[in-house]
Amino acid sequence: MILATVAVGLLNLGYLGTGQASDTSAGAAALARLRGLAGEWQGSVEWSGARKGTGSMNAIYSLTGNGSAVVESLVTAGESAMTSVYHLDGADLRMTHFCGAQNQPRLKARTIDLGRGVIDFAFVDATNLRSPVAGHVHGVEMRLVDDDHITLTFLFEAGGQKSRERIALKRLRRT
Repeated sequence: MILATVAVGLLNLGYLGTGQASDTSAGAAALARLRGLAGEWQGSVEWSGARKGTGSMNAIYSLTGNGSAVVESLVTAGESAMTSVYHLDGADLRMTHFCGAQNQPRLKARTIDLGRGVIDFAFVDATNLRSPVAGHVHGVEMRLVDDDHITLTFLFEAGGQKSRERIALKRLRRT
């Protein structure tokens, strides 16, 4: 009986280790896919919900930290509006967003499905958030449609009201 209990325990440890390895490879695979975004992109933005509006939005994706991080610079009217940095923290894919609201939400990938081109980020915490109800990004939905098309949807909350900022981008140049 003791031998059977030990065997089951070892099998469970092996199973847990396997789950951990797949989490690591999912985050690493997602970051590798994001590295492939390096280049210049052009597109549009549309707000819905509590905030409304449309316009043009461009992006520049670049690598930093010897390829350990991907920098996303979103540009409106020739000016950098927002910047996000994607990187690994152990097995987790993380995103720090330098927001136009002048705070820095930190998010963690909660869903990675590269077969469908889906990476969804959930809010962890933020620096420089004046109050819990101050405007900030609370989640991000990234859709890697194909090698030349991306859709980003920023989930924004302010004063208890929610808005969605949908950005559709098409690749202009690879770098």
